Amino acid sequence: MGRLVQRLRRLHWLDWAILVLIALFFGYIWFQIDGALKYKWRWEIIPQYLLRYDEEAGRWATGILMQGLVNTVRISVLAGVLALAFGTILGMARVARNLTIRMLARTYLEFLRNIPAVVVIFIFYFFLSEQLIAAFKIEAWARGIARGENAWIWEIFFGDMRRFPSLVSGIVVLALFESAFVGEIVRAGIQSIPRGQREAAQSIGMTWADEMRFVVLPQAMKKVVPPLANEFIALVKNSAIVSLISVHDLTYKTVELVSSTRAIFEAWITTAILYGGLCLALSLLFRRLEGPGR
Repeated sequence: MGRLVQRLRRLHWLDWAILVLIALFFGYIWFQIDGALKYKWRWEIIPQYLLRYDEEAGRWATGILMQGLVNTVRISVLAGVLALAFGTILGMARVARNLTIRMLARTYLEFLRNIPAVVVIFIFYFFLSEQLIAAFKIEAWARGIARGENAWIWEIFFGDMRRFPSLVSGIVVLALFESAFVGEIVRAGIQSIPRGQREAAQSIGMTWADEMRFVVLPQAMKKVVPPLANEFIALVKNSAIVSLISVHDLTYKTVELVSSTRAIFEAWITTAILYGGLCLALSLLFRRLEGPGR
């Protein structure tokens, strides 16, 4: 509390003027919604879509918005792990000794970094994902898992297994898109290692793979933790695009809620707060983890 008071005392008159203007702006928006649009606010219905009491089961259960938030976290974590793996391989390929490998990696990175994520997800889903899912019979396998005794174990990681095909499509395409950015971060980390260390590794007979594994990557990965943390937060926000292929994330659940209740502003404001709270919590967590190493 004392720190907050000290920070408030440091504010210049211009800072206060900006804060007043921001407050007036939001007040004007509120007036337009409440007055000009004749919108009837129904905030009282929102809590039941976050957490509700299931009378039949006799316990508290998550509402559709909280279910969507859990799915968003699940998608982000799984896509983040895949993006880190793909990105590390791409980053190493960008500094490989073979020219062909370097050019292929650069082409992949430049292609994905310069087209919208929405285009990427539609290309992958409609032209590749459906064919691959049918070829490997993933949908039939997932439905079999959903009817099995150990379905709850799979549901911890993937949610409702009946929706597994669309979920895995969303995770993979999100991972492929983010891997392009992770790859550039890893490349920069590798190139930040002094060349003398790499030459020393080569002089004692290390192969390129051993050089990367034992000398370069351990140091590079420590340096790229902050930008990777920022990229993961960006991935959480970008995960909203998977709702376009019917993945039941927070955005998809919000659209369902708006369609059934017509509580447009309440639903989307609540969703914005949930996304913002999640990203802020991750930001504080990563800052805390980075603290001891500073």
